[in-house]
Amino acid sequence: MKIKSQLNRIIKKALESANIEASDVIVSDATKAEFGDYQFNGAMKLARTLRRNPREIALDIIKHIDSPIVAKVEVAGAGFINIWLDDEWLSNSLNSIIDDKRVGVGFIENPKRVVVDYSGPNMAKQMHVGHLRSSIIGDTLATLLEFLGDEVIRQNHIGDWGTQFGMLIAYLEEQGEEGASKNLQDLEQFYKDAKVRFDQSEEFANKAREYVVKIQQGDPHCLNLWQKFIDTSLSHCEEVYRKLGVKLTKDDVRAESFYNPQLPKVIKTLEEKGLLVDSSGAKCVFLDNSDTPVIVQKGDGGYLYATTDLAGLEFRAKELKANRVCYVVDARQGEHFKQVFKIAKLASMVGEGVALEHIAFGTMMDKSGKPFKTRDGGTVKLIDLLDEAVVRAKETIKKRNSHSENELEKVSSAIGIGAVKYADLSISRESNYLFSWDKMLSFDGNTALYMQYAYARIQSIFKKYNRKLDGKIVIKDSLEHKLALMILKFEDTLIKASIDATPHTITAYLYDLVTLFMKFYEQNPILKDGVEEDIKKSRLLLAKLTSNVIKKGLEILGIEVVDKI
Repeated sequence: MKIKSQLNRIIKKALESANIEASDVIVSDATKAEFGDYQFNGAMKLARTLRRNPREIALDIIKHIDSPIVAKVEVAGAGFINIWLDDEWLSNSLNSIIDDKRVGVGFIENPKRVVVDYSGPNMAKQMHVGHLRSSIIGDTLATLLEFLGDEVIRQNHIGDWGTQFGMLIAYLEEQGEEGASKNLQDLEQFYKDAKVRFDQSEEFANKAREYVVKIQQGDPHCLNLWQKFIDTSLSHCEEVYRKLGVKLTKDDVRAESFYNPQLPKVIKTLEEKGLLVDSSGAKCVFLDNSDTPVIVQKGDGGYLYATTDLAGLEFRAKELKANRVCYVVDARQGEHFKQVFKIAKLASMVGEGVALEHIAFGTMMDKSGKPFKTRDGGTVKLIDLLDEAVVRAKETIKKRNSHSENELEKVSSAIGIGAVKYADLSISRESNYLFSWDKMLSFDGNTALYMQYAYARIQSIFKKYNRKLDGKIVIKDSLEHKLALMILKFEDTLIKASIDATPHTITAYLYDLVTLFMKFYEQNPILKDGVEEDIKKSRLLLAKLTSNVIKKGLEILGIEVVDKI
């Protein structure tokens, strides 16, 4: 339910009736309950243009507000217009979406084709915690945009090219088929062993360098070894994606090697546009206000990340026909993307109408505020972290003695994986955050478990009721009014999160919704003896809609609900 859009139109119509011109009308959420449900602060801006008292302008506007949506308006302070929504309208709006699978959320009016680039593992190593945030945030953004109606193309820009692969395939060949099959089960160790071989044996190192050239030249034997290694590495990634509930597949992979044939064309395009400068043998682009060049080809003819990213941008804009391209990548790459985006536009590789966005995120830290590592200072494998999350979740809930062994396995997975994902998504993505098992597996606070518990609690209410639920919602008091309004704000919340690429907008909303429902549940008895049947059914339906929104919200975040905890 796009409440803000409707209120914006009502205010716009009132302004026209009052013969007041306004270029834009923006209604915002009220900051306090005594200020109503929404506020319009535009009278202050209009006062400067019209050279009139803002309070007088606001009083003029409210004379012309006439809508069944609005119960009451009043002018406060210097010219704020406070707006209260009508209980009957809220009730009817809720009743119209009780059986709606989309919980009242429509599709956007102007859908786009959006490329979301995320996860981006290096095929030379197993996925580690450094890939967690990109994978979670990217998948949530892609799912959200799809739900709202955009055509989303997921892209997983894997690192599968470069000098390290000569070393790895030379070691793969040396191990033989049986040894390689066994050793590749632990890619991290395989890489370390290959590096030791490279450092200790000049003969092996020369062979590795030779294999790099052969891969680039398309040698069948070396390409066969390279493909075998990539396939094995990708299977490790797919296992992580399955556990994490991330929707990336092999079809979404767009590797560095895919763009390799296009790199000479990138250089040619930049030359034709007059953007290239020769600097000490290297080909560079100098951007305004920067003394540091963007190197696109080294003196020895080698290409860099910027070159590959330019090829990727051109492919996504011209071949995939994207209107919006989102790169979900570590915030530390901010300057790189700013430069690459600017060059792509200057070189007409990407049209002016294509939105290019770096969806930046901060670092996951341990309790001491340092980057998350193993106790011996090594990189934490992502698969190990997820397995530990499930084990810890099982310990948290098995004390409750409410599940069979089979149920416990399924519920532990939903809670453990959900806890890891929600902890990440619930903070502003550009912030660093402290990783804490105790906090993320708590029944209290803004955690996945708090949301899952609220959903399960509502399901238990319906099990106790155990009858066909009919009737309709009738708003009777201020708490029900607040809960109804919160449910109907779901669509506006999702739209804001999609525009800003901020999953924490959704988690903050869910936390407010669940907190409000818990208050409603405590103060407005549902199944208690003495509650009139019509009121009981109305409150049951409010509970049902609340659980539907919780489920849909968590689903967009890639988190499962459970019926019992």
